[in-house]
Amino acid sequence: MADFRDLRGLRTPRRRLDLPRESKRLTLPRFSSETFGRFAERFAQFMGTPRFLLYMTLFVIVWLSINLVAWRWAWDPYPFILLNLFFSTQASYAAPLILLAQNRQAERDRLALEEDRRRAAMQKADTEFMARELASLRMAIGEVATRDFLRSELGRILEELEERRTEQVEDFDVEPVGADHRDHKPRDADRRRTRRRAGDR
Repeated sequence: MADFRDLRGLRTPRRRLDLPRESKRLTLPRFSSETFGRFAERFAQFMGTPRFLLYMTLFVIVWLSINLVAWRWAWDPYPFILLNLFFSTQASYAAPLILLAQNRQAERDRLALEEDRRRAAMQKADTEFMARELASLRMAIGEVATRDFLRSELGRILEELEERRTEQVEDFDVEPVGADHRDHKPRDADRRRTRRRAGDR
């Protein structure tokens, strides 16, 4: 009976229901996609430079020289299987990195194109608005009196006032005493002619 009690104490403890259950899945390390994308772009840019080709050429020359000449330190004899494996691994990693860099560049180009289209649409709308405003201003200015028109009207009014003033002065002229009244008819005819000419103007 005592042995049974001892075994009872060895039971696994019950899981508490008030605590969240811990995940037993394998968690992978997280990394920033932006940081990895910048690394891919720098790697792709470096692979497309003459310096990379120079470094790779020197590396291959040194590799082949050591494995062909220095038999004591040769670790990759002919047909250089390890070198081919190294190149294959490099190509398998370089291709996805270059594609990733190209995708990022294509995404930037797409965003830049959308921004250019948005700005072009805004400029077009502004241009159309300015054209409508200019048209409305031209229509409004067409109905407003211009400076030349005002000058001509004022000149015409001044001429009319001057003619009226001269007519009034002629009407109120006083003839000297003893003058012959037979000359009234020609003067009246001259005044009528003057009035007719003013009316024609």
